[in-house]
Amino acid sequence: MTGASEVSVGAAVACMGAAVWMLGEREEAARRARLLLAEGGHVGRASPGWRRTADGLWRVRGRLRAEWWSPVAGLLLAVLGTSVLPALLGAAGVPLLRRARLAGRVRRDRERRTDEVIALCGALAGEVRAGRQPGEALLRAARDCGGLAGAQSTVLAAARFGGDVPDALAAAARQPGAEGLRGLAACWRVAVDQGAGLAAGLDRLAAALRAERDQQQDLRAQLAGARATAVMLAGLPVLGLLIGTAMGAGPLHVLLHTGAGLGCLAAGGALEGVGLWWVRRIVRGAEAAA
Repeated sequence: MTGASEVSVGAAVACMGAAVWMLGEREEAARRARLLLAEGGHVGRASPGWRRTADGLWRVRGRLRAEWWSPVAGLLLAVLGTSVLPALLGAAGVPLLRRARLAGRVRRDRERRTDEVIALCGALAGEVRAGRQPGEALLRAARDCGGLAGAQSTVLAAARFGGDVPDALAAAARQPGAEGLRGLAACWRVAVDQGAGLAAGLDRLAAALRAERDQQQDLRAQLAGARATAVMLAGLPVLGLLIGTAMGAGPLHVLLHTGAGLGCLAAGGALEGVGLWWVRRIVRGAEAAA
């Protein structure tokens, strides 16, 4: 009965966490649903308590970053296993998860800048072909697609007031994902100094950047299987703990209250960390080689 109750508590907490996460991910849908319930008839009047609960869960989900679920899980395991060790491990996992979250944000920003630079090159080529001067064409293209990667004011000022546009583009290209602006600066310099066709150079640059982006996306898709396998293997010990708890073996008690269990926990955690690090190194090496 004790094992079954522990499984029930764990399942309830997992379901609550999943519900909070889905509420946070579906902010716009939840907003529309709240408006519908507020304006529409019997359902909206019959469930004001549900709406307040959903709003409260969404606010909690919005305030808690992903890394703060680590101490929450640690506290839960500490209560179930009557040991302070899971709480300490959960607190230690906060900086690691924060680092992973920030790395994911940096990667998404880099991909967004790459897409914006490609769109900028295409839009600028179209404006030049329409007969506009390069400075005016850059102003229009930048306003349309926002592809100057955080340095829009500097580049637009250089284009508007006759400044050094290639230098401004080269400075903007220092941001991760905006490296293609160096090619745009080179095309601009060659077109101004030697009278070469700017639109043709921009088309070739956009095609090259698009091909490089597609190659990276294809490589990332091919490596997704390796990442998923690593995550699945890393989660197998948790599945083993759940099965052992359901069978009444008391694995948490063995791991947290016996010398052999603590040794196994330390060795397993070390091996798991080394395995994840090794897989990450292999994936990064493949991406760098490509």
